[in-house]
Amino acid sequence: MLEAVSQYSQIIGAIVFVIAIVWLFRKFVLPALAAYEQTKNAEIADAEARREKMKADVGAARGEVEAAGRDAVAIEARAAADAAAEHDRIVAAAKDDAARIVRNAEGELERARMSARAALREDLVRKALESARTAATARVDAQTNARLVGATIDDVERERAGTGI
Repeated sequence: MLEAVSQYSQIIGAIVFVIAIVWLFRKFVLPALAAYEQTKNAEIADAEARREKMKADVGAARGEVEAAGRDAVAIEARAAADAAAEHDRIVAAAKDDAARIVRNAEGELERARMSARAALREDLVRKALESARTAATARVDAQTNARLVGATIDDVERERAGTGI
């Protein structure tokens, strides 16, 4: 019977030991494990939240990149249109300037022609007068010259007398 008591005592001691271990495990280890689990769950949740925020940021960044691409295309198109308009304006201004220069040159050419004609006339008149003087000197003697000078003086005096000068 001692043997039975000893055996029951060992069984009861083992049961008490197991109950104490279970109780200690539940009292100290499980709360520590639960706190550790909560901490890790919070870290995981935080990491997932950061990941979701990063995904949203990536999406927003992609949207901004696409918008920037569209803006760049629009700016390029606007720049091309502005360049074409500026080109057309410069060409039109150059054509206007060229037309003005041609008109001025034509006017200058006409003035040069008139000046040349006048100079040619003067030269022809001068040469004709020289030729006439030479011919007149050869044809007119002193008596004819005196008669012509006298007639001219008489004509001038008559004109003065008629006009009252």
